[in-house]
Amino acid sequence: MNISTMQNDAPSNPDSSSNPAASRDAAQSQGSAAKVESSAPVLAVDQLSFWIEGKPILHRVSFRVFRGEYLAIVGPNGAGKTTLLKCLDRLLPYSGRIELFGQSLAQYRRRELAKRVGYVPQIDGRTLPLSVEEFVGLGRYPFLNAFAAMSAEDRAAVRQALEETGMTALADRAIDTLSGGERQKAMIAAALAQGADVLLLDEPTTFLDFRHQSEIRALLRRAHRQRGTTILAVTHDVNAAALDADRALALREGEVVFDGPPRQLMQPELLQAIYRTPVALAAHPRNGMPMVVPEAE
Repeated sequence: MNISTMQNDAPSNPDSSSNPAASRDAAQSQGSAAKVESSAPVLAVDQLSFWIEGKPILHRVSFRVFRGEYLAIVGPNGAGKTTLLKCLDRLLPYSGRIELFGQSLAQYRRRELAKRVGYVPQIDGRTLPLSVEEFVGLGRYPFLNAFAAMSAEDRAAVRQALEETGMTALADRAIDTLSGGERQKAMIAAALAQGADVLLLDEPTTFLDFRHQSEIRALLRRAHRQRGTTILAVTHDVNAAALDADRALALREGEVVFDGPPRQLMQPELLQAIYRTPVALAAHPRNGMPMVVPEAE
């Protein structure tokens, strides 16, 4: 099955006025076009490849991200999603070219790169002997000289990040005593305190209960809308991607197989081709967006 052909032939909704989700997609498409016309991309990825022991993990990946976009990166396990994020933060070597704000990523000094890009990895179990406030304060390291104390501006950025993530009341708690959802909020708070223009998140809601998933999603939407942060989020939750993101990019076996409006991604044949499993969809009761639902006999 040719996924690229399916993507290009994805039907548009002929009656967007009666369908809120379709109206949103139309507005997003117009907004994306305006961004393309009015500004250079924040990120430009061309022919990006990454190999491990002769095996291609990413193969000639190319795409653009414009200022203020929310891009959801989806795909099956092993598709190269986490590897892509690490390449975008220059944590892994790669071939091809990545430009950040018109400048080669390779030319950025680490501290300068950290002022522009914040990276939130997957939750892990590492021990960190820090309070929440101290941990969030680590996000200010690009602005600090060696052994220098935080300035009033640094402390204000930390307080604001704690407030935006609802973590102020837990500021004095040891980071190791937090629940998974609270710890994820602290990690996002550190990235917000960093003040980066671009936020890279690797599965920010994985392993969290429904409440914390909802809170993290709402937190990211606020950062996107209120701060104007450009977000690239890897997720296995295609429903959340469809509801929250401006655009979806799907990887399979290290290659881009879809790049476009989330609504166009939510088609049974396309999702089945990407994930290689039967997919059932049902309309969301509030906005009509197709949602993946469990198969039933």
